[in-house]
Amino acid sequence: MNEKEKYILHLISKNPYMSQNELAETMKLSRSAIAGYISSLTKQGKILGRAYALPEASRITCIGGANVDRKAQSQESIQYGSSNPVSVTQSSGGVARNIAENIGRIGSAVSLVSVVGDDQEGEWLIGSTNLYVDTSQVMKLPKMNTGTYTAVLDQEGEMVIALADMAIYDSINDSFIEKRWSHITSSSIVLLDTNLPSHLIRKIIERCRRDNIKLCVAPVSAPKMKKLPNVLSGVTWLICNQQEAMTLVGECRNNRVMCEKIQQLGVENVIITRGERGIIYQTNDSAYGEITAPTKNSIDVTGAGDAFVAGFLYAMNKGENFRKSCKYGMTCSMLTLQTQETVNSQLHEQLLVKTYQQYFEEDK
Repeated sequence: MNEKEKYILHLISKNPYMSQNELAETMKLSRSAIAGYISSLTKQGKILGRAYALPEASRITCIGGANVDRKAQSQESIQYGSSNPVSVTQSSGGVARNIAENIGRIGSAVSLVSVVGDDQEGEWLIGSTNLYVDTSQVMKLPKMNTGTYTAVLDQEGEMVIALADMAIYDSINDSFIEKRWSHITSSSIVLLDTNLPSHLIRKIIERCRRDNIKLCVAPVSAPKMKKLPNVLSGVTWLICNQQEAMTLVGECRNNRVMCEKIQQLGVENVIITRGERGIIYQTNDSAYGEITAPTKNSIDVTGAGDAFVAGFLYAMNKGENFRKSCKYGMTCSMLTLQTQETVNSQLHEQLLVKTYQQYFEEDK
């Protein structure tokens, strides 16, 4: 960014509604020259269009899935080939959406880049999300169904089958991302899940590397781990579970070797979550570590991984060190484990900080 562009930003910060003619007169330049500078600043993500809105310095942008999740639990032993009485619950879902809501509830600025159908489910999903998340970058697609995930459980609560309608994500194209790139590049951190088509995942990783944007990748599942490109240069943090890690690099003789193999693909920092056994990690300066999970009773594991990512990014965005941010992630995860909700509806920043201090007293 040159000196003239810096001065234009200064003028706009004082008056976001300043016209290009007024800028030209103030700077004693032609209107066409001002238009060129404005175009350049927009492409850099330094301004966000009319009325030249300046980007939020600490906003996290989450790119990926936004689904409607349903659980249908049988009230009796399941009878195949017949009608079964069930109780059905519905909640908002999608990895990127869940992470965004957690971050928003904690109190950080966050936006969601995703797609929903132009249907009742999509309207409901946006309405249940925009209380905590900027959903202005979510697009409604006509003639497409909002993504849904339906789990059928037996009377004991064990999953019998899961049904996923995620075809809507295959319709996301380069233009969708290109139109939102000035918004994405103005973020302090970008979170990407693997619901998008493979070529777009590769493109976003490459562009974040080229534009020097901090990028966190959170895979949705082991099968969708295969959507990641072979070269992961540009990924600042990869956060995955052990099964997903093995899908990426195969079985390894020990955890440290697994982290090293992932880093050899280009990832700067690796975090592998292991449920009750806590996490392992390796940073870009080859610091390897393990953190044991606090001993607490779990009610439901759904959404715990998403909560970990949210807590980790919240702390990194606040300027905390890597290990402390991991502990914030574990704290957020534990708060979710102690509820049946995918996103803890009682979550807020004060609760997160207080619980963190209870779990990790040495960091008070």
